[in-house]
Amino acid sequence: MEQPAAMTDRDREELIIEACCRGERAAFQELFELHKDRVYSIALHFSNDEALAKDIAQQVFLKLFTSIKQFRGQSEFTTWLYRVVANTCMDEQRKQRRFIPFGDEVEVNVMSTQGSQEDDYMRRQVADAVRAAIAELTPKLRMPILLKYVEGLSYDEIAEALSCSTGTVGSRLNRGHKILARKLGHLRLAIPSEE
Repeated sequence: MEQPAAMTDRDREELIIEACCRGERAAFQELFELHKDRVYSIALHFSNDEALAKDIAQQVFLKLFTSIKQFRGQSEFTTWLYRVVANTCMDEQRKQRRFIPFGDEVEVNVMSTQGSQEDDYMRRQVADAVRAAIAELTPKLRMPILLKYVEGLSYDEIAEALSCSTGTVGSRLNRGHKILARKLGHLRLAIPSEE
């Protein structure tokens, strides 16, 4: 008797989504467990507020629960999920009617080296400056930056998640990079060099 081939993560996810479409609560719980950290992470990066991030994540999963049948499988489920998360974050931004700063909880990747306390302090200062500069970006520029550098999505994935063209993604990233370069240009002199 031939053994079935090992099930891939995508195959497993497809089965879970099919079960969710049939209304199986256990499947929805499994879908939640698979994606809750990713959804919360994006919401937290966007909002810089743990309570608000939890509310956004809850809204996302409520939307998924009520609209999972709309997922047609024409793209990766995670891409569709990113779109729901991005839209929910933008909706929340509009509701708040104020700019939500990028958070201190977000770790900006900086080179970790064995150095002096002065170097460590300088790196923390650079990371704080980068967080503050990202916080000042408009949501339309901030979300592509988050999806690219925090979630590691490709231009195509970002375009699909934000319902825009890859050219628009490139343009928004380019504008975001230029703004960040202007705001952070003074840091080139402040970053300790490695020898």
